[in-house]
Amino acid sequence: MDMPKFLVVDDHPLFREALSNSIRQAFVGAVVLESGTLERSVELIGAHSELDMVLLDLNLPGSSGFGGLLTLRTQFPKLPIVVVSGSDDRRIVSEALSYGAVGFIPKSAPTATLKSAILEVIAGGVFLPADYHGIGNDDQDAESGENDVAKQLTSLSPQQFRVLKMLGEGKLNKQIAYELDVGETTIKAHVSAILRKLKVHSRTQAVIKARSIEFESVMRQGED
Repeated sequence: MDMPKFLVVDDHPLFREALSNSIRQAFVGAVVLESGTLERSVELIGAHSELDMVLLDLNLPGSSGFGGLLTLRTQFPKLPIVVVSGSDDRRIVSEALSYGAVGFIPKSAPTATLKSAILEVIAGGVFLPADYHGIGNDDQDAESGENDVAKQLTSLSPQQFRVLKMLGEGKLNKQIAYELDVGETTIKAHVSAILRKLKVHSRTQAVIKARSIEFESVMRQGED
């Protein structure tokens, strides 16, 4: 096959370099781009439409929980994203999949596993940790509700998702319109669509619902 082109996203320079080197070792001649922030990642993806895959750490500056994954998934829906995490908690794995990740690789995985994962995803499959068996019965009700929120959020268009993030920052419609360089009427239409898709009745409820998907306390366990 042609040598793939990757983007490695992690805010820890040493791990980012180690992962990039592992990819180059597994795929001699592969092109590997690197980013330490979500904003830079968006720029690089926009500038390199030929990317084959993004390998994404969940904990990034300016993003918590699954915010980074959701941002990239919403803006670049066709680009395969594989989560590389220091924690392989089953709920984190399951939630990452619900947001559209096509693989989940523990940071402790050897190069051979990394290569197998990449080949699996390139072939159109989904790669999961060998010991992943899904969620248990005690978690199913909670997981179902979380997945519902995930589906609702991923139904938002890229522009609607940007508006929702700005609502979470406490910005008014006119401020959002100014920053996005559109009319205030357009923002009002986006807000109405957001409320409808999230099945809520106010801006505050929409923000609270969006924040409910961030499992920061869970994700701190095992992250380096």
